[in-house]
Amino acid sequence: MLAVAFRTKGELLLYFKMVDLSWLSAILVGAGCLALGYCIGRHRPTCLFLSSRGAKDTTVSKVNKKIKEPLEIEKLAGILEDFKMVLVVRNDLKMGKGKIAAQCSHATLGLYKKLLHRAPKALNRWEMCAQPKVVVKIDSEEDMLVLQERAKSLNIPTHITIDAGRTQIAPNSRTVMAILGPIEMVDDVTGGLKLL
Repeated sequence: MLAVAFRTKGELLLYFKMVDLSWLSAILVGAGCLALGYCIGRHRPTCLFLSSRGAKDTTVSKVNKKIKEPLEIEKLAGILEDFKMVLVVRNDLKMGKGKIAAQCSHATLGLYKKLLHRAPKALNRWEMCAQPKVVVKIDSEEDMLVLQERAKSLNIPTHITIDAGRTQIAPNSRTVMAILGPIEMVDDVTGGLKLL
């Protein structure tokens, strides 16, 4: 503990006033910083405050890679209203229920991340439709790849999940394909498949 000697009562009072003022100024500075942070956070998206690694990746990708164009599906989001996602599960792999649920989650998230920056209006339209998802089954990997090519020919985005092979199935197995778009177009690709 710091011992301070004061010669007069006045010096003691002056010391306490200085201590009180320093606490007051610290509180005022802190409140000012809090208010400033609140104002900045309210008017700027939180993604601006991501780690510097994310910012470097974005800068590098813009310099080294061609900036990706919006997907065709983005234009359709302004015209057509009803969007849905279909998850096509390979039935020949004989996955358990939990494995199917996990693989469907991977496929949904993979497609969502793919569309997040390249087709945000399409994602928004799907979300406004209550994010409908339909799960169907297909008999083989070859049939799944044919469906993916059909979707690509119609400019409908897809994502195929490839499993690491740590549990039930062989490594690098294509397990689930997610497809998202206007109902009529998605049905044109997956309409002939049976529900899982």
